[in-house]
Amino acid sequence: MMKEEKVSVSSKFWLCSADCLCGTLSGLITGGGMTYFYTKYLGLDEGLASIVWMIFAVWNALNDPLFGYISDRTKSKLGRRIPYIRYGALLYGVIFILSWFLWPLGGSQTALFVQMLVSLFFFDTFYTAIATSLYVLPYTMAESNQARSGIFVWKIFFTLLSLAAPLVLFPLVRPDVGESASRFQTIMIMLGVVTTLVIFFSTFFYKEKYTSDAEEAPGLWESICQCFKNRAFLVYEVISFTVIFVQTILMQGVVYYFDEFTVPMPLAYASLGVGAVCGIILWIKSMGKIGVAKCIIVMSVAFAAGATLVIFAGQYVIPAMIAFFIIGLGFSGGMYLVPLMNGEVIDYDEAKTGFRREGMYAGVNSLITKPAISFANAAFVMIIGWFGYDNAVKAGAQDAMAKFGVKVAWMALPALLFIISAIAMKAYPLVGAEWKKLKEELSRKHEVER
Repeated sequence: MMKEEKVSVSSKFWLCSADCLCGTLSGLITGGGMTYFYTKYLGLDEGLASIVWMIFAVWNALNDPLFGYISDRTKSKLGRRIPYIRYGALLYGVIFILSWFLWPLGGSQTALFVQMLVSLFFFDTFYTAIATSLYVLPYTMAESNQARSGIFVWKIFFTLLSLAAPLVLFPLVRPDVGESASRFQTIMIMLGVVTTLVIFFSTFFYKEKYTSDAEEAPGLWESICQCFKNRAFLVYEVISFTVIFVQTILMQGVVYYFDEFTVPMPLAYASLGVGAVCGIILWIKSMGKIGVAKCIIVMSVAFAAGATLVIFAGQYVIPAMIAFFIIGLGFSGGMYLVPLMNGEVIDYDEAKTGFRREGMYAGVNSLITKPAISFANAAFVMIIGWFGYDNAVKAGAQDAMAKFGVKVAWMALPALLFIISAIAMKAYPLVGAEWKKLKEELSRKHEVER
């Protein structure tokens, strides 16, 4: 009988705290905050901002497989991941802070374009080193879905906190057109310093448990090819791309939504929060009964339904509250179920190849999904433009067509992508008795290795 796996509370707390603050900074930069600050406040043309995001998408995708390959082959007394987390923290905090200040280049369209592009380039480089390492640690700290589930329940709570920054903090502290940005910039400095310290000190409270011989691992190109030969991974990528795209566009559009509609922010967020809590309980109870795959199908349909309701009735308080509750159900599933699915994909790869390649899978995943961040930012800006949104107009003063365009830009693509995800999950192969048997064999292999 296998010994029950346990991960200490301190390890969970510090891992999730570091992940939370790392994600908070990323959410503020890539979740709409940077686009809003550079276009609405500094005056960068929306078309140029869209070009920045599309150019950035190339580096944003390519650096992840490269770092995943490097980290999988890293040899250190601290492990394969912790050196990047510990020593990347300072640079990550510094570039975040500098992104919110006008550089000596000046305020011309060319200068703003260059500053935004360079800021994104360096920010994402350090984010990749830290976030990818934090992302894969649960799969090396624990092996069973039960033990990993305990980590991910903690991560859900901390992820909700990290999402509160772009969803709640940014709309409250952002500088409006013509206002001073000093208060906003002070808050960004404080956030950058706190994040640096927490990420650095967190690395003394957790460590890797499972690994494989870096020298025997396949080369970069072979590793990438093996990922794409894994059918479970291909299905996973459909839902993973959707989740990243939706998270980004939700954060991008929330400021515009509350600017133009009179739905009370506290009621909307309360409905979202209640839905998320109910969703966590639902998915934890359902996972053991119907499995991860079927839960993700239900989650996807629920989110699509909530998003559709926002488009057609999101201007009214009661329908909006119902929609945000349903979206909360789906959103919690994205945070809890999708990481468990990723763990299954990585375990299946080890069972077939004999290597643990969490970093490479995280990197290739980002190769496919990180462009979703750029696509979401670019799509939102372009769609509201098609509906006549005017950036020069004060909050709440857009015409009826522009207001409707905000809802369409915010929720139409998320609804469509989640429907596609629900259909794709029908092809997910890691279900049933055969997968359960393979998982048990892998557990016995790890027991022997220890």
